[in-house]
Parts: sequence; C-alpha cells; structure tokens
Amino acid sequence: MGYVLLIYDIPDDRVRHRVSERCKDYGLSRIQYSAFAGELDRNRREELMLRLKKTLGTKEGNIRLQPVCSRDLAFAKEVVVEPS
Repeated sequence: MGYVLLIYDIPDDRVRHRVSERCKDYGLSRIQYSAFAGELDRNRREELMLRLKKTLGTKEGNIRLQPVCSRDLAFAKEVVVEPS
C-alpha cells in the first residue's frame, strides 16, 4: 500500500461530482474541494485512473494521481483557519 494524493481540475459540475464519488468509492478522503488522499496499492491506483479516464471521457479536465513516499509524508504541514 502506498499513500497517494489525487487532484483534479474539471469545469463540468456533473463530471466533477462523478470523479469525487469514484475517489470515495476507492476509500480516498477529501482534503480540499478538488483533492483527495489516502492509501492505495498499485493495482487499485491503476484501476482508479482507468475508471476516472472513462468518467472524464471527452470532457475537458485534468486528473493527477501523485504517490507520496512515507518519508515525505512525515514532513507534511497543514494550516487550517476555521470560519468565525
């Protein structure tokens, strides 16, 4: 298993929603509006990207799946400011 970051930029609302649902189906967690992260093995990564490519079809968009090594993940930082 390996940690991955999946980000996308898709203008079509319907397609964007379907992509986010596929990410959830594969156990990824939403970390931003158009970003998901989680653990996937190599086969599941390949399978997910094939499904996402099919979901995107001929619509405009960009989907990137980036593996993140555990060493780099240990250095991850986050700043969160909640609305008041």
